[in-house]
Amino acid sequence: MAFDFYMPDIGEGVVEGEIVGWKVKEGDKVKLDQPLVEVMTDKATVELPSPRAGTIKKINFKDGDICPVGKVLVVIEEDGGAAATTGNGNGHGHAHAAPAMHAAPTAPKAAPAGGAGIQVVDATESRDRVLATPATRRLARELGVEIGRVPATGPHGRVTTDDVKRFKDSPGAPSAGGQVRAPSYAPMSIAKGGEEERIPLRGMRKRIAESMARSKATAAHFTYVEEIDMTELVSVRDRAKSRAAERGVKLTYLPFIVKAVVSGLKKWPMLNASLDEATQEIVRKKYYHIGIAAQGPQGLVVTVVRDADKRSIFDLSKEIDRLAEAVRTNTATREELTGSTFTISSLGKLGGVLATPIINFPEVAIIGVHKIEEKPAVRNGQIVIRSLMNLSISVDHRLADGWDGAMFLQDVKALLEDPTTMFMEMV
Repeated sequence: MAFDFYMPDIGEGVVEGEIVGWKVKEGDKVKLDQPLVEVMTDKATVELPSPRAGTIKKINFKDGDICPVGKVLVVIEEDGGAAATTGNGNGHGHAHAAPAMHAAPTAPKAAPAGGAGIQVVDATESRDRVLATPATRRLARELGVEIGRVPATGPHGRVTTDDVKRFKDSPGAPSAGGQVRAPSYAPMSIAKGGEEERIPLRGMRKRIAESMARSKATAAHFTYVEEIDMTELVSVRDRAKSRAAERGVKLTYLPFIVKAVVSGLKKWPMLNASLDEATQEIVRKKYYHIGIAAQGPQGLVVTVVRDADKRSIFDLSKEIDRLAEAVRTNTATREELTGSTFTISSLGKLGGVLATPIINFPEVAIIGVHKIEEKPAVRNGQIVIRSLMNLSISVDHRLADGWDGAMFLQDVKALLEDPTTMFMEMV
């Protein structure tokens, strides 16, 4: 018999997923637990295995499509002796078996009388996610409206289709929280002008585009830059490299920067915070999960070093390397890619002279780490060669002022320039 496999509820308040790529096609024979499709939610990609053995009868969403939780993803014609299923009135069964990522699928909820289809409620009430039906999300995309910026009037903070239409008609109107929204624009079409290649915007690149656009449209960015004399820290790191190597640790400057950042955040807690837009509350976080922006095979991702304040320099180095390897091999888990409270962006030796990094929304600030170079510097009236580096910090001016950003960076500078004081600051 035919078996309906619904898009599962992968958890963490996820209400939809993007189809990254199918591993099967209609007519293919599949085995139990054989990989069917890769689905991306936020920054994590999961592989959904087949809950039944049989033949792929119908694939309902193609690569690049957005599939809401509770929609039939694929129909499988089962082999003989299939497990019992629950009928849906159309001769098909509902998928209730949990897939390999240990997230139980969610069957669709009954539509209300004269209803508009499936409605999925975010049971976690995560305010980083927008509550809206798939039809409302589709309308927002069609109108070129960023749904995360639409004031919600529906139950439980749900964005309705009327909310989207009102926002489109009055793009400059203030939200329920009193914040003035920037205008939204219709999607721009690029006319063909010669030989070209067109690449679908999907998967990780699409998530990065959405995240960066949301951050720039929401946070009021300003950037402050300071020059850091890394000469003493270069010497400390050179002396510690051999001892680190004995422990299997490749010691870089990042663990030292993480420690200095955490110390600064404890003094300037407004930079380790987020704005709860739904309740209009500033949330100061008393835990320190430091994001490390890293380039992976699919694009830029932020890995998260949890409880960085409780880790040693060597432990931080090991964790940063482990997370970087997980990104390179595309095996990073959702927990390793979410939940940061402050982010460090570094390109290592390619760090350049200056950058103005975009804040990792919904955080308040991000530091850009640039390359260390030997340059002439004036010390005590003499020109000497020192190892100099620039640090830049982008801050959300809604929550923190220039004074906060500058003083925070001055504290980080003091610790990096005199590592002995950094060690005294450590827990």
